[in-house]
Amino acid sequence: MQILEKLKQITDEKNIFVDELMSKHTSFKTGGKAEYFVTPESKEELIEILKIDSPITIIGNGSNLLVKDNGIKGIVVSTIKLRNYKIDGDTIEADAGMPLIMLSKIAAENGLTGLEFACGIPGTLGGAIFMNAGAYGGEMNDIVVSSEYIDKELNIREITEHKFEYRRSIYSKEIDGIILSAKLKLQQGDIDQIKEKMNQNIESRNSKQPINMPSAGSTFKRKDGVIVSKLIDEAGLKGYTIGGAQVSTLHAGFIVNKGDATSQDIIDLIQYVQQVIKDKYEIDIETEIKIIGE
Repeated sequence: MQILEKLKQITDEKNIFVDELMSKHTSFKTGGKAEYFVTPESKEELIEILKIDSPITIIGNGSNLLVKDNGIKGIVVSTIKLRNYKIDGDTIEADAGMPLIMLSKIAAENGLTGLEFACGIPGTLGGAIFMNAGAYGGEMNDIVVSSEYIDKELNIREITEHKFEYRRSIYSKEIDGIILSAKLKLQQGDIDQIKEKMNQNIESRNSKQPINMPSAGSTFKRKDGVIVSKLIDEAGLKGYTIGGAQVSTLHAGFIVNKGDATSQDIIDLIQYVQQVIKDKYEIDIETEIKIIGE
């Protein structure tokens, strides 16, 4: 049976796209076609899709992702419709596809503090756990109690030890699994104070980051004792452009799409910045974004 027919047996046709441009599904607004792009509406649908004999790539909402220009073979599954949640006291349990921004608002409306740092992070809960996302002095390590994932044998497992490090977790280091959901332990707080803190974080983000241009957030990982964006700025690279890709003139740690960039433009610019910093300071800088595709 053809892959398309198998997908139609699992989920509604409205959730299935053939030869779908990944530029529609990444915050960089670049990337070639996925042979099949699917947005399952339940964990059960996701598991059934994983049984199909095809290369399968799992993404959230593409906010920390660069897809190469020749696209992705097989099936790309986005968890963006998996966003159920429930609140029990000061604990929130939510599906992996829940957007962090939405989850932080839900926490605030219920008088729960601890997620304010995430109010401007455009990723999903699953992606945030995978990379231990953080901002403004907070990170997922502070609040994740447990998470549920699908292993290679398609069994659902739960863990409480995540081995979080800076922008890393057990999922990026040891477990080859697909995050399904997580439990977050927050604290009771004052709704007005929580919202005020969120507003402060959003205002800070808006003033310091190029949010009006397509990007994947901070392009390079922080290094101990080194402010990478400052090095890039001091190296005279702010505004440096290759094709349609540019080192942001507002924040040197961001590479942005000026409007007509290809993924290769962005890759070439990343590599150029890395080489300049290596030559000038003898420091190797790593990317924070994930690059996938052909």
